Amino acid sequence: MAAESVAAEAVAAASVAPLRVGVVGTGALGRHHVRILAELPEADLVGIVDLRADVARQLAAEHGTVALPTAAELAGRAEAVVVAVPTVDHHAVAMPLLAAGLHVLVEKPIAPGLGEADALVAAAGDRVLAVGHVEFYNPAVQALMAVGELPGYVEIERMAVFKPRSLDVDVVLDLMIHDLQILQAIDRSAIREVRATGVRVLSERIDIANVRLEFESGCVANLTASRVSAEQTRRLRVFLHRSYYSLDYHAQSIQGYELVGDGGDRAIRPLVLPVEPAEPLKVELRHFLAACRGESVPLVDGVQGRRALATALEIRSAIEARRGEGSP
Repeated sequence: MAAESVAAEAVAAASVAPLRVGVVGTGALGRHHVRILAELPEADLVGIVDLRADVARQLAAEHGTVALPTAAELAGRAEAVVVAVPTVDHHAVAMPLLAAGLHVLVEKPIAPGLGEADALVAAAGDRVLAVGHVEFYNPAVQALMAVGELPGYVEIERMAVFKPRSLDVDVVLDLMIHDLQILQAIDRSAIREVRATGVRVLSERIDIANVRLEFESGCVANLTASRVSAEQTRRLRVFLHRSYYSLDYHAQSIQGYELVGDGGDRAIRPLVLPVEPAEPLKVELRHFLAACRGESVPLVDGVQGRRALATALEIRSAIEARRGEGSP
């Protein structure tokens, strides 16, 4: 995004009435939602909720808002709420908020199961239900999406150092689901085949998984996700008919090459996809607020979040089936 666009966006944001918004869940990610919403001129952070009352009070004091005892009390003050509680609680927390007429952004995955996801989508009605697939708002991802050509092969690696959080879900729902949502935005055709394997290492759930997906379009994708790696790697490689792109999520950069010419005159030349760095979570929240004002739609809504969840659960089933057959 050019400097002129950033300036224009800031002026536009300052010209709208701030939306009353709150946050439920102020853990590792929720506290960043609080930080950003407190900074955005188009947001009025009216309160935060966390089961750890002392943590909520301290965070509220740091960001000029108030800590409230329940999500119900927050619902009485807000127009929109970010739900950043553990995945197992997404349905229980978000459903009453939607029933109260609020717009909701629920962190990924949308829910632990498809039944709960379907209930959330149905309950949203004409209200905004966004799902926090923050990586999709990475400027490099959006630059790649603008290419618009279906790939023949995709390779994705998401390796993370072990952290004792988000252990209520396995690595497929914790990390790989980011890339599943992006992959299914690139290729919207149905998945024809799933082959997967995974192992437990440091937790009671799958910590490393490798998946091969084949789409009806003919595209094949190979994904690896680990939360017990010695170092962090987040990379996506897309192979098109006569070009190739390598995207580094962390660096927010893309390297591209294309084949030009025919016969003996063929050559490979670099492709330039300009990327203006930005904080994906801030971009996501601005999109969410704009959607709540009726100015746009969320890039990842409840239906898209549900689709990513369905694929993740199919992968988990494939892993368990393989383990049941005696594979390691």
